[in-house]
Amino acid sequence: MGLAWLTAGVCLMNSAGVVATDWPRWRGVAVDGVSAERGWLEQWPADGPKQLWKSDVGVGYSSMSVSSGHLYTMGNTNDIDIIYCLDANTGATVWTHTYPCIAKDPNGYPGTRCTPTVDGNHVYAGSRRGNFFCLDANNGNVIWSKDFPKDYGAKIPMWGFAGSPLVEGDSVICEVGGAGSSVVAFNKNTGDEIWKAGDDPIGYSSIVPFTDRGQRCLAVLSGRAIVGRSIKDGKELWRMDWKTSYDINAATPIIVDNKVFVSSGYGTGCALIEFGADGAKVVWQNKNMRNHVATCIFWEGYLYGFDESEFKCLDFKTGEVKWSEKSYGKGSVFLANGKLIVYGQKGKLGVVQASPDGFKEITSFQALGGNDTWAVPVLANGKVYCRSLRDLVCLDVKAN
Repeated sequence: MGLAWLTAGVCLMNSAGVVATDWPRWRGVAVDGVSAERGWLEQWPADGPKQLWKSDVGVGYSSMSVSSGHLYTMGNTNDIDIIYCLDANTGATVWTHTYPCIAKDPNGYPGTRCTPTVDGNHVYAGSRRGNFFCLDANNGNVIWSKDFPKDYGAKIPMWGFAGSPLVEGDSVICEVGGAGSSVVAFNKNTGDEIWKAGDDPIGYSSIVPFTDRGQRCLAVLSGRAIVGRSIKDGKELWRMDWKTSYDINAATPIIVDNKVFVSSGYGTGCALIEFGADGAKVVWQNKNMRNHVATCIFWEGYLYGFDESEFKCLDFKTGEVKWSEKSYGKGSVFLANGKLIVYGQKGKLGVVQASPDGFKEITSFQALGGNDTWAVPVLANGKVYCRSLRDLVCLDVKAN
């Protein structure tokens, strides 16, 4: 995947078996929501881990990326988008990049959506209006930029552009949404177009890389279909229609071997789809998992995620529900060391054992207040970073 990702994903281990890792992009190094971090504090006091710092980062749903001692996220204040680079240990502002961007949303979900991607000395981030930037990770200076509606005639989705950039090799790949340019690969250093492909209306998901029969590929959950493409030239490899009310396909596809799991809300449900040289076919399909915004986690043969407002475990092979739990409401989840870090929409943060045998909460506390706290928390180097619509907190989970 290139030297930059090898560097970003380096694990530091001491004699006690503690492994500390960075989290440089949406859903982590492998884009699967699974952290390689080990030796972190899994049992918390009743009032939660020690809070190291708290910062107002503007309104938004952007998650965080952590790389080389810095944290990157986005927010909006007074119709100005702000891309933040903060000191990951202290919360001090290292730099910001700002630009005008209307935060208003048709259903009252204002602010940013994208999670910045860090690759070496570059940071990539996009706005809900289709502004796209490659910034210098050291000082925030613009290296190159694009305007998707202006440059490609892209139609802005109803709830704004939401996909996070994908860096693969020398390319940064984005859903753009123009005619003949549903997906575009840019040279990550210069911004020059490498290829463009497709006419699909874009959704609100993020592109996932995978390898199939020795070829690097992309899984793209557009507004109305799940599509496999070649990373080399964007060529379509397979396709399966996946239509949802209002074209709201928001959760990231999950690839396991030659199968892809997709899930959407608004009564749509989920499916396991098998793909290959002969195209794609449905293995199973049901309404047991309706991901409105947050993506499931695949772990040891099972899926863990939010079926609208219920946290559930599904058998990956069959789609059968193993258990469900309502105490977190709608929320998000990631995994580290076999433990699910679960974040409810009203700010409850907890650790849950990843097991199909039942819901087993290890610890939980009220991390933040508010509603619609959908941004996925991040674990990096012994710290959990968690945000509400505006506030970002850093929690110390480094084990003694």
